Amino acid sequence: MRWLVLLVSWLPFAFLLHGAILNTLGPDPGRVLTLETGHWAIRFLLLSLAVTPLRELTRVHGLAPLRRTLGLFSLLYALLHFTCYVLFLLEMRWFEIGEDILERPYITVGFGALIILIALGITSPRAMMRRLGRNWKKLHRLVYIAAVLGVLHLSWILRTDISDAVFYATMLVLLLGYRIVVRVMRQIRSTR
Repeated sequence: MRWLVLLVSWLPFAFLLHGAILNTLGPDPGRVLTLETGHWAIRFLLLSLAVTPLRELTRVHGLAPLRRTLGLFSLLYALLHFTCYVLFLLEMRWFEIGEDILERPYITVGFGALIILIALGITSPRAMMRRLGRNWKKLHRLVYIAAVLGVLHLSWILRTDISDAVFYATMLVLLLGYRIVVRVMRQIRSTR
């Protein structure tokens, strides 16, 4: 299953690369690459958050390792998104990156999400889990903040047609809502 997920996770990159090489991404390929890599970053982040509820509801415990894989693909696409932003939208005007982060709230929240994903990616290996101990779990709870920031970033970018942002926000609310309900139910059971 893991190999299938790896293969499928590389497909968006392959399609975007193919479109860039053949010049079939439309009149503004840089913008398309930037938007699509951002969408895939959010999709993979939401998929990684969906693994735990899916595993608990289906009792298929073999799904657990997919959470890390999908999370790392979210990081990959987020890094590609940032790279496309710098290359194609800023045209490598490095001095403007800091200005954009400080002056444009949608860039600020997107950059915040990226920093969180980088921290989670760096600490995802088992050796880091052992080294951080209990703090590892606390750190990795930041994934929820990264997801909220990512959806907020997208909704500010889209401005007029926010249907994608609404869809992602709905998925995020369902995934977070599931966790809240499960936690409350566990607390109720433990007090009985």
